[in-house]
Amino acid sequence: MDNGGPGELLQILRDGQPRTRADLAGTTGLGRAAVSSRLEPLLKLELVIPVSGAPSTGGRPSARLAFNPGAKLVAAADVGATHATVALTDLSGAVLVETTERMEISCGPETVLDWLLTMVNGHLKVLERPTADVIAVGIGLPGPVEHSTGKPTSPPIMPGWDGFDVPAYIQQTLGVPVLVDNDVNLMALGERATRWPNEENMIFLKVATGIGSGVVSGGELQRGAAGVAGDVGHIAVSRGAGILCRCGKSACLEAIAGAPAIAAQLRENGLGATNGSDVVSLVRSGNPAAIQAVRQAGRDIGEMLNMCVSFINPSLIVVGGSLAQSGEHLMAGIRETVYARSTPLATQHLNITQSATGPEAGVVGASILAVEHVLSPHRVNQLATRLLSGGKENINRQEEPAPPTPWPLLEAMAKQLQDAPT
Repeated sequence: MDNGGPGELLQILRDGQPRTRADLAGTTGLGRAAVSSRLEPLLKLELVIPVSGAPSTGGRPSARLAFNPGAKLVAAADVGATHATVALTDLSGAVLVETTERMEISCGPETVLDWLLTMVNGHLKVLERPTADVIAVGIGLPGPVEHSTGKPTSPPIMPGWDGFDVPAYIQQTLGVPVLVDNDVNLMALGERATRWPNEENMIFLKVATGIGSGVVSGGELQRGAAGVAGDVGHIAVSRGAGILCRCGKSACLEAIAGAPAIAAQLRENGLGATNGSDVVSLVRSGNPAAIQAVRQAGRDIGEMLNMCVSFINPSLIVVGGSLAQSGEHLMAGIRETVYARSTPLATQHLNITQSATGPEAGVVGASILAVEHVLSPHRVNQLATRLLSGGKENINRQEEPAPPTPWPLLEAMAKQLQDAPT
């Protein structure tokens, strides 16, 4: 691989540490002139900007360069079964503005995605930024997603979504790359990036209306052959025998340990619980029945996780989602079963903890997914080649084969720079 292409130089600078051209030459093995030529398109696109000079060694201080995460924006959405969060982030994944509202995924793709686009437009007005500043969109959905196409695949709780072309629908309005994945996969990415960047083997478990997991093994997110890796909510557990799940099968973990199941159990005991928020409120108020129900749900979840621990051998399990907000009662039930049933070798270094990123894990992960796509070395190198070619016809992507995921706004930026007077 060319270690000194514009895309590779950008990857070096994305750690946020300012560097001089001499620093970059030393890292890449390129000459100073070669480094400067490769930095030219990055500076023109303002993906890299000059910062305060390096300490002087006797002559004129050398100019330092740094990644500019504020150059453009990414729209990130974490859509759950009953709630959705939409945010705008910078190119480092930092959330600049966000909104969370109740939104039923069962309303259908057009309704949900139109709401998402409305939120993006509103956030742009808040930040006083133009639509053209959005260069990518990342979306998490509460069901299996074919990652290569962004289409949901037979999602059990998403009527009308099966096979729906989510990227194409969003691109009609924004015209940028749209990356779609299962919401828990994105939570795993967000949690790992913000809290556990060096963790190579982890499971992120979301416990809310549904139960699902994102699996990181060998430092890579595992999606499986059809995008359903980590769909643990529909693993059969012993206490669920004979209980029908909304997926149509029986004995599923979700049918006894998901928020609706716990709320239904509490209503049978005369408590006014209709959703996960009510369950959490009852637990926090010290209600014995709610505490017992949540702890038992933790034990049931632990039965499932015991199988995962034996199969995947993670060193970290992070528990998030709305029911995780009930705190140590859920965690205690999970730990009780996992540590009791798993082998000592598998658990001697296993850390089971509550999410530190909290509700923002999903949107941070969605942003990271989108940013890694549009700022990949290959794509940045393509853009730099077009920008430096000097021929407008080379910028017009309609005269070239369309890439798998288009990014016309970045190309438009390059065209504007070429057309600008010098």
